[in-house]
Amino acid sequence: MSRLDAVGIQEPLTELAAAGLEKLEVFSSIASTNTHLMAQPAPGVGRYRVAVADHQTSGRGRHYRRWISAPGAGLCLSCAYTFNRTAAEIEGLTLAIGVGTVSALGQLALQGVSLKWPNDIDALDGKLGGILTEVQAGGSDNATVVTGLGINVDIGERVDFGVESDWAHQPVDLKSLAGDPPARELLAGTLINHLFLAFRRFDEYGLEGFMDEWRKHDWLRGKEIVVELPDRQVAGVAAGIDDRGVLLVETPEGKVPVISGSILMAGAGSSAQ
Repeated sequence: MSRLDAVGIQEPLTELAAAGLEKLEVFSSIASTNTHLMAQPAPGVGRYRVAVADHQTSGRGRHYRRWISAPGAGLCLSCAYTFNRTAAEIEGLTLAIGVGTVSALGQLALQGVSLKWPNDIDALDGKLGGILTEVQAGGSDNATVVTGLGINVDIGERVDFGVESDWAHQPVDLKSLAGDPPARELLAGTLINHLFLAFRRFDEYGLEGFMDEWRKHDWLRGKEIVVELPDRQVAGVAAGIDDRGVLLVETPEGKVPVISGSILMAGAGSSAQ
């Protein structure tokens, strides 16, 4: 039996979020909430499905990097949402989901949370969580996206992050941030509310509707970094993102746009993708 209560997760949902929810599944243990939803039927346009797990054994970060949480260490949830946009029109969605996550944590009085481009949730200069966004299905008129979100609640020594958190000094959790983290049902319901709102807002405005907030929470900005690209390295100072969500690196030759690459914190000897 799951340690998470489905009724308790649904209690914090707003009327709007509850109306848009097609299905909520709660697992005590699962390989990956994202993988599970990727194999399920796509929800209707403007609607969503959710999978929440106490424990996942084959969680993934970007580039299939490992994200494994022990029972009770964190919260793993994924949402599948069908946009009134095509797959080509959802560029930057991961950044928007980051903004929604910070907003949800703020509602729970969890302050000091930042965003590290492109998909990390940061607090106390460590990795609090991560986001993985995958396109499940796409047609000529709309696309279904599965967004996975992992948040560390009380990790102790129980989480194997592999190389997924190499960029940070150390992984952190909500217990370190707040002392007494919220109940995980409340946390899950609040996150689901804000993710659903972020999906709807992105459907209407695209990434433009999130840019000011994302820049406000930009953890990398002003830090010296080295970006490892397939054919070269770019060294400089992180200079924020452009209107497409592309990372900008200030170099002696000018600003260099980075769409994807491995980021090495200058002098830290650690990296992330």
